[in-house]
Amino acid sequence: MNSPPFSPLSSRRPSERRMSDRRGSQIASRRPSEFASRRPSIDPSRLIPMDKTIHIGGADDFNVVFIGAGNIMFGSDEGPWNHSFRLEHKLGRRLKVVALIDPAVERAKAVLQKKCDSFVVSAYQDTRVYKTLDDFVRAMTPKERPRAMIVGSPPMFRGTLQAGRDIEMQILKHFPGVALFIEKPIATGPVHELEESFQIAKTIQDTKTICSVGYMLRYLKAVQMMKQIIHDNNLTVMATIARYACAYESIAKPDWWDKSKSAGPVVEQGTHFCDLSRYFGGEVDITSVTAHSLEWNENAGQLSHMRIDESKIAPENRIPRVTTATWKYESGAVGTFTHLVALQGANYSCELEVYADGYQLKLLDPYVQPVLVMRKPGDDHEQQVRFPEDDPFFSEVGHLLFIVGSALTEHL
Repeated sequence: MNSPPFSPLSSRRPSERRMSDRRGSQIASRRPSEFASRRPSIDPSRLIPMDKTIHIGGADDFNVVFIGAGNIMFGSDEGPWNHSFRLEHKLGRRLKVVALIDPAVERAKAVLQKKCDSFVVSAYQDTRVYKTLDDFVRAMTPKERPRAMIVGSPPMFRGTLQAGRDIEMQILKHFPGVALFIEKPIATGPVHELEESFQIAKTIQDTKTICSVGYMLRYLKAVQMMKQIIHDNNLTVMATIARYACAYESIAKPDWWDKSKSAGPVVEQGTHFCDLSRYFGGEVDITSVTAHSLEWNENAGQLSHMRIDESKIAPENRIPRVTTATWKYESGAVGTFTHLVALQGANYSCELEVYADGYQLKLLDPYVQPVLVMRKPGDDHEQQVRFPEDDPFFSEVGHLLFIVGSALTEHL
């Protein structure tokens, strides 16, 4: 994990980067061209709040393996993520977590005990803790074969073909046909490892493995309504404009501020909006991507309310304050993205705008109280639709289980 996604080139200042200087054109030539947006919409009426849903039908056990016993899997005070919580509510008593895999065995045992002391004990009373996937493979009985593997281990330990960092390939080897959920980011290694990530993706595709990646904002009702409007009106997206401004004052985790550990805020946070941009705009012409950044040591990059001591982080590993990028989609449309480490307090400011002939679709506050602001042909006034109590994490898990239950063999 030596390089952030926009790593500086030796011949340029860190704040001046162009993706066409990389091997992006070679990688792009191996990917299918898709001028349309990436997936048809999900009917927004199917995205039901967690307290109004019913358990997935069936009486048989639904075996699941958790890889990673950290916050993304079991929750924390830092955010709404908690995959175990959503699976418990969606599957009910059918859920059986047959294995919890984490090299930090004591931590895994501690979180498992909390589950066994709670009302969801039926899902965890027979769960066994393993240090590695190989340990589970050796000990697994036929009755324990999983139907889904939930991968929430740190990204530096996956996304490559190298031993110890190839969990996806090991799962495909030992559990062919078992559905995968991979938390984002899918990889955080240096640029020269990117080709390995694409090889993993191709293997998943070639084996027709059901696979979902944790970009949950796709599952917002507002996002699916935007997709529906574009589809129903046969629109071609002209431009996407994404902005993600985080409240840095509330970020007290030192690793977040260290590129060598977190890969920087674009990977930690901004890729959600990069994913949404591609979701609407389609494939990107990688050779067209140009990026700039405001670095920590530039005059405009000074921050006054940091809760960590940045002097303890090596200068070369300190994060940029602003990262901005522009690109062309293969359709000819254009995209822009800006991530800012600029706000104080606790609330973030995030927006995504999508433009098509006669239409402006603007997604506001997607993480807290999503609002869709629309302007349509024949009316200069904006319309607003609010989506209270929308939980994209729950919709994401629910859709994965729906696909698994339907025995479909296409990617999510």
